[in-house]
Amino acid sequence: MGQGILDRLAGYRRDLEGLAADARLRGLAPRRGIDFSSNDYIGLAQSDRLVQAARRALDQGVPVGAAGSRLLRGNTDPQQEFEDAAARFFGAEAALGFGGGYVANFAVLTTLPQRGDLLLMDALSHASTHEGARAGRAQVAQFRHGDVDHASDVIDAWRAEGHTGAVWITVESLYSMDGDVAPLDALMDLADRHGFLMVDEAHATGVYGPQGRGLAHHLEGRDNVVTLHTLGKALGGSGALICGSRVLIDFLINRCRPFIFATAPSPLMAAVGLEALAVLRDEPWRQAALRAHVDLFGAQMAQRLPQVPVSGSQIVPLIVGGNAPTMELAQAVQARGFDVRGIRPPTVPPGTSRLRVSLNLNASTDDVIRLAETLEELWPES
Repeated sequence: MGQGILDRLAGYRRDLEGLAADARLRGLAPRRGIDFSSNDYIGLAQSDRLVQAARRALDQGVPVGAAGSRLLRGNTDPQQEFEDAAARFFGAEAALGFGGGYVANFAVLTTLPQRGDLLLMDALSHASTHEGARAGRAQVAQFRHGDVDHASDVIDAWRAEGHTGAVWITVESLYSMDGDVAPLDALMDLADRHGFLMVDEAHATGVYGPQGRGLAHHLEGRDNVVTLHTLGKALGGSGALICGSRVLIDFLINRCRPFIFATAPSPLMAAVGLEALAVLRDEPWRQAALRAHVDLFGAQMAQRLPQVPVSGSQIVPLIVGGNAPTMELAQAVQARGFDVRGIRPPTVPPGTSRLRVSLNLNASTDDVIRLAETLEELWPES
């Protein structure tokens, strides 16, 4: 019996051994050192205001869990209040909550693009976008990262084949592993001619735009724009929101299986999210302080490692190349007291393994300078 079980696991074991041989075996590592890896960009996750908001909600009887789907008993007042407030804050007609950004992306892309439509993804779109595209009804195509002309060419070729459906262009406003910004206005022009634009604002919400409304804030409210805002990054909680027209949100409520058949997000997180929006309105210094970190790190890197380009955002990919050298460098930096993680395929393309430096307000100005000094000392010679 025991040997039979071992035999059943042989294929999984071989797969893990192959990952280890390619320096791609992953494991769960604890938090250690100064935070240069989390997405808690403006330092809200452990802030007094969010902690107190959670305590107040519990004292007022807000349940920790929804204990049901939104269409049954899981539709709590805090969740409804948060969605209404978020829609007003971001400038959309309506908003709908999900348990996280991954499932929200998957949910939208398996529900809104219809059979006969084209789902057109940026080549560096998040894994959740790829999974949603694979499981959805629409035909799927990609365009070169950030290349609007190529996106237009792909659409023209699709139209030339006789297709008349809507085109759903889906991008991240700020790319999670490259730290660069999508050409949203040009993509919006393309979407106005052909269909819809979906913008994943996960890494821009709380950081960019007026009061942290995101990089697509000026596009919100259009009937052909859908945005995703996560609570689990700069807003310091967990969960996600889909914002869009009332018609599209109602369609999700009625047709989206990941929404209909899932337990609703925590009402406690809705109370926390509501306070996070208030912090964005009340404390603009947080965005300014993060911008100062970004500028300081960029200047330090230009002085110390000019051959290593930086992104200009709070997400700074430092490309090493090979998997093993990347992880060796990450371990060396961690040993100096900085929590910087190595990123390898399939998260990034082969040959582009990197350190992903995430600048945030959990680190001080001195910490930012010391990290740059450490990188200068440890960076592998070419």
